Amino acid sequence: MGVTTETRSIDWRDGAVVAVDQRALPGDYRLMRLATVDEVIGAIRTLAVRGAPAIGAAGAFGVALAARAHPADEPAVRAAAERLAGARPTAVNLRWGVERALRRLPEGADAVLREALAVLAEDEATTKAAARHAAELVRSMCGRRPLRLLTHCNTGRLATVAWGTALGAIRELAATGHVAEVLAGETRPLLQGARLTVWELAEAGIPHRLCVDAAGPAALAAGMVDCVLVGADRVAANGDVANKIGTYGLAVAAARHRVPFVVVATESTRDGSIGSGRDIAIEERAAEEVTGYAGRDVAPAGTRAFNPAFDVTPYELITAIVTENAVLEIP
Repeated sequence: MGVTTETRSIDWRDGAVVAVDQRALPGDYRLMRLATVDEVIGAIRTLAVRGAPAIGAAGAFGVALAARAHPADEPAVRAAAERLAGARPTAVNLRWGVERALRRLPEGADAVLREALAVLAEDEATTKAAARHAAELVRSMCGRRPLRLLTHCNTGRLATVAWGTALGAIRELAATGHVAEVLAGETRPLLQGARLTVWELAEAGIPHRLCVDAAGPAALAAGMVDCVLVGADRVAANGDVANKIGTYGLAVAAARHRVPFVVVATESTRDGSIGSGRDIAIEERAAEEVTGYAGRDVAPAGTRAFNPAFDVTPYELITAIVTENAVLEIP
């Protein structure tokens, strides 16, 4: 089953969160109904709901669920909110969404829900604005011609509410005839690029090819890429960026071969309380994600793994960070 450009990846219906189950794609497009805080936390931790902006909205809705479940128990709501915010530590949007909804708690459960709905509506507008700014920047740097683009992980409407950041910019470029081809990295170990980005590109009719993560630097070295476009899970005050593991290697290769490397994110992803990337907590996930796939072992029993979900790209390797409000070009 396909999804139209009007479909939101996450929404609120009849007293519960309704979200696309991203674990099932591309084989099955299905919706989940999340009616409790624990169900929201489980969906975030298992990456059924993923992508920094999307989990920010999920966090806000989780607080709304807690406020409705405990209408006269503020400590219980705040405890639930803290559990939500800790579900994934690297993406700042999750805590941002939780804290934004929580600020309305003294006004009652209805006010909390209204704030969560505002997060939902604003996300679509902000990602579209960031995508437009990024597309225009890419045109100005690379020329108004069909471009060969490289992206990593999934930054489209599945990772946001309805449009996308880096993949949203690619959609903007494609709409004006400025995409020759997109190379999408598979994004090991959970294959968000292969399963989700390729699915979105196919739905949009944008020419693309899938490549293994290790082929991205080779494509840059071979002159096959005019610009790299990625998203972000947290942007430190100095411009260092935490994003899906594998981003740093692409940035090194792009800098080596003088290819623009552009980060597209919302303002909610910027974290002025973090001085640099050294201070960003990097989530490390279970070894089973690396040692097996689809329930089947691929490594010898007992194999240990190093499985960070993110890496940090230093600001000096980044050409520009683009948000809905600004284009921050790095000298």
